Amino acid sequence: MMDEKILKNMTLDDLLLRYPFVGTYLENNKLDIEGFGTMTFEEYLNQFDEEYVETWAMDKEKIENDLLVYILQMLSFLGLKAEQTVRSITILPGQDKVGQKETFEPITIRSGDIVSIVGPTGSGKSRLLADIEWTANYDTPTKRCILINNEVADTKWRFSSSNKLVAQLSQNMNFVMDLTVEEFLELHAKSRMVENVNQVINTILESANQLAGEQFMRTTPVTALSGGQSRALMIADTAILSTSPIVLIDEIENAGIDRKKALKLLVSSEKIVLIATHDPTLALMADQRIIIKNGGIHKIISTDDEEKRILSELEKLDKIVGNLRHNLRLGNRIDQTMFV
Repeated sequence: MMDEKILKNMTLDDLLLRYPFVGTYLENNKLDIEGFGTMTFEEYLNQFDEEYVETWAMDKEKIENDLLVYILQMLSFLGLKAEQTVRSITILPGQDKVGQKETFEPITIRSGDIVSIVGPTGSGKSRLLADIEWTANYDTPTKRCILINNEVADTKWRFSSSNKLVAQLSQNMNFVMDLTVEEFLELHAKSRMVENVNQVINTILESANQLAGEQFMRTTPVTALSGGQSRALMIADTAILSTSPIVLIDEIENAGIDRKKALKLLVSSEKIVLIATHDPTLALMADQRIIIKNGGIHKIISTDDEEKRILSELEKLDKIVGNLRHNLRLGNRIDQTMFV
């Protein structure tokens, strides 16, 4: 289910797309969001000045909290059962490649969390991801157990194709279908029995173009998309249309997309995001990182305030590198002014 953290990250456009009944709440509270769709609800409320708030006795905190309660009540009324939703996964210890027991405390990852998985090539990152995808129950080579919502997973997560737990986004994504972007998205939207297909296509295309370094159109053949454009399209498609509650991103450091926006989009869509990476910027964007060694989970590290400060510096460097890359593509000469 949605929680306060997810609400704070979701734009108003995304909120209305996912929960159309929110429009009634906004109308009843006389909140006109026309032109503010790219803001979060919190950002929208914060643009009212103190004089307006006092004049209309606006309690911004109460309005925001009431919206969350309203959404939860409406979902309950519409029949969305809690047990159908993955609110968290918990990883219980197993063993490494040589049979030594893992000593970490159980790891619980909740909707809206970002966790990076770090370790040398061949250390066992893929095995951990496989354990999660197949909801291991002490029956895999690692002898780990994966709980869903603090309980042993129902067999539907392992054997039902309609309840796929993990959506995977890899660095190498090549289309072979002879379809335009619009036709591809329409096909996926209709398979999900979406009613407002055209609106969904517009939202996905707009989100994808915000992630990609180079814009593309509805009429662009998917086979003509660059690597970065393909990944941007699939990330936006996964965030908005995929029913999988967990998203695995594998090595997107060289993907040619805005990584920070990509993660924010996925988190706002109530996904649990797992990133297998060697990139320090991506690793520190996560709430915590799992260190894999010799096939086992060696340790879990939460990102602290010092690392967040370092991340801020890394993002500045990324911006400089991105600017240099942009100028190289345009055929411009590189000079010292581009390093500030």
